[in-house]
Parts: sequence; C-alpha cells; structure tokens
Amino acid sequence: MSYELAPEHEQFRRTVRDFAEKEVAPHAAQWDKDHHFPVDLVQKMGDLGWFGLTAPEEYGGAGLTGEEGGFTSLCIAIEELGRVDQSIGITLEAAVGLGINPLLTYGTDEQKQTWLPDLVAGRTLAGFGLTEPGGGSDAGATRTRAELRDGEWIVNGSKQFITNSGSEITSVVNVTARTGSLTTGSSTTGKEKPEISTIIIPAGTPGFIAEKPYDKLGWHASDTHPLSFEDVHVPEANLLGQRGRGYAQFLATLDDGRVAIAALAVGCIQACLDMSLQYANDRETFGVPIGRKQGVAFQIADLEVMLHASRLLTYRAAAMKDAMAAAGSGPSMAAFKQAASIAKLYTSEAAVTATRIATQVFGGYGFMEEYPVARFYRDAKILEIGEGTSEVQRMLIARGLGLPVE
Repeated sequence: MSYELAPEHEQFRRTVRDFAEKEVAPHAAQWDKDHHFPVDLVQKMGDLGWFGLTAPEEYGGAGLTGEEGGFTSLCIAIEELGRVDQSIGITLEAAVGLGINPLLTYGTDEQKQTWLPDLVAGRTLAGFGLTEPGGGSDAGATRTRAELRDGEWIVNGSKQFITNSGSEITSVVNVTARTGSLTTGSSTTGKEKPEISTIIIPAGTPGFIAEKPYDKLGWHASDTHPLSFEDVHVPEANLLGQRGRGYAQFLATLDDGRVAIAALAVGCIQACLDMSLQYANDRETFGVPIGRKQGVAFQIADLEVMLHASRLLTYRAAAMKDAMAAAGSGPSMAAFKQAASIAKLYTSEAAVTATRIATQVFGGYGFMEEYPVARFYRDAKILEIGEGTSEVQRMLIARGLGLPVE
C-alpha cells in the first residue's frame, strides 16, 4: 500500500491553497477578533464541493471512492485551510467527519434523503452531540436520556463543546443518549451498563436550545455551543443506526476524525514553518538575519522534521482508510485504529510545539495579535484535546500493543 499523494491530489492541494490564500487569509485576523463565523465562506466551500468529497453522487457528492482517495482529498482540504486559519479547517472537518459521515454510514434511506443533500452542498451544517458536562473523555458516562413513548423519543439532558451546532445554517444535531440499560455477564453475576443510542434532533425543535457560544481561547471563528434538551420530542424514526449501538458508532466516527484532526495539525505546523522561515530571513540583529544564528536556525530545522513526520503519519493513516473503503483490500480495522491514534497524538503535540517555536522565533512580535503566529499559538492547544485527548490516544496505542492499561 502506497501513501504517496497522486498527481490529482497535488492538483487538488493547489486548488484549495489558492482558495485559502484569496478567500480566507485576508479576513482570518478580523474573523478571529470579532469571533465571527463566516457563513458565506462556508457556502462558497459548499459550492466547490468540499463537503461532499466522500459522499455519493446521489446526494450531490463527488462520489470519490477509496481507490480515488476520497478521504485523503478531505484531509488535504483540511490541511490547506488550516494552514491559513485553523477555525475554517475545523469547520470543514467537523461538518464532514462529525456531521455528514454518521448520517451517511448509519442512516436509513429516508434519513439520508432528508438531510444529506443540503449538508453535502454546504447549504446547512450538522453537529455531533457527544461530550457532556462532567463527562469529558468518559463518553460512556452519558447522562442525557431518550425515552421512547407513544412513537416518540423524549430527550432530556445537555451537551458541551459541540461544533457547528448553533449557527444560522445548522439543520440538525446527532445526539448520543441513554435509551435503557444492558446487562453483561450472567443473570446472577452480570453488571448493568447504559444502553447508548444516537438520536437525530433537528434544529428548532421545541426544547432544544443552543446556548450562548463559548468565549474560547482559540478557534474564534468556529461555531461552538453548549446544548440543552428539555422534553425534546422527535419521531421514533429519528433513531440513527441500531438502538444500543451509539457507543460503537461514535467510536468509529472518532477514528476517522482523529486522522482529520491530524491533517489540521499538519496545516498548523506548515504555517509555523512558513512564517518562521520568512521572519528569520527578514529580521536582522547585530547586522545579520537572525536565520544565521544557530539558536534560531536549528529550531526551524526541527520544524521541518516535525512537518515531514506529521505529514507522513497523517497521510499513511488516510491511505489506510481509503484502502479499507476499496472493495476487497486494505488493512485491518485494528491497524487503522492504531495508525489513527498515532497520527493524532504525534501531530497534535508537534503542532503545539511548533507554535511555541514560531512564537520564540518572532520574539516580542510573536506575542502581538497583529501577527498570525499569536493566533496559531492560541488555536493549537485544542488539537491535543478534541477527538480524544493525548492521554486517551496513549491509552489506545498501549492497548493496541497488548498492554492491559486502564
């Protein structure tokens, strides 16, 4: 299996880079300052087909197969957008990976026909309601409940840190909820664990409230809200996938998302390298560019190494995902899960380090908001947290090695 990018991928990279430099870069600083979510830009991206890279043509998608590297194309788009503005990169990542993909993978024909055409076209966005207050990484401790009564699900609870969940074009949020209990083991020694399912809740449903957006450290141009559900009624047909399979469904969803977050981190590292190189050649101290000083040059060399390692880990995992989607080929699911966690762990931590190095290269100017390096510094930290923290990734990697770690 090769994970070298095809010529078509490199051409696509140039297309996305050109768009990002013309349509995103001139506005990124102001959007960040104003905490503005650019709906018009999202719809331009939709017009270019980027929300539908992995979706079938019947729903308006590009219909890129595993053989054609559809998931790899998505990662390229996320990387190139993230190279200019991490907020826009995560908007695409969450819209496809957390919004579209669960519906595409687990939805019924009717659910797909109802929601996917507008989502794939970028006319609307979907959220993924998983994380809860007090839950964090313990996603199995879901407290939100959905009770089936007279042909309707009645949902009560709350979620937090949900991307694309409260924008003016958000159409639906897929919410994990406890729908009962399951007994594991024998009838005498068994233990109960929550039965977790996924419920589709349309925006505007009475009792479903997207609370005031967060005042975040970074990702200021990304739409992120806490959500509350108070006696929210939706039809029984709004169950997404099989009842009781919500836990397994979101674990599979997060595997793909980890690779996409890694691609976003690669964009961050690339931006840090680009900015540091230019500044090290332009800025002079003691009569010479600071790039002549080993203390600066060696740190920038480290950025280059981190970039290459991160990109290779990310696109190796993306290639594995595409190979799995191709009929009759590809690695095992266990191998892909391991590769996804490795890519996410390394690249996210490398991105945080890269922003620290870039800020140091810029010196006092790196601490000023007029320079993009400050924005990237703020944006990078969440990469180590979202889609599974670094600690969770280390646990998963250790388990993949056969260690009985808790």
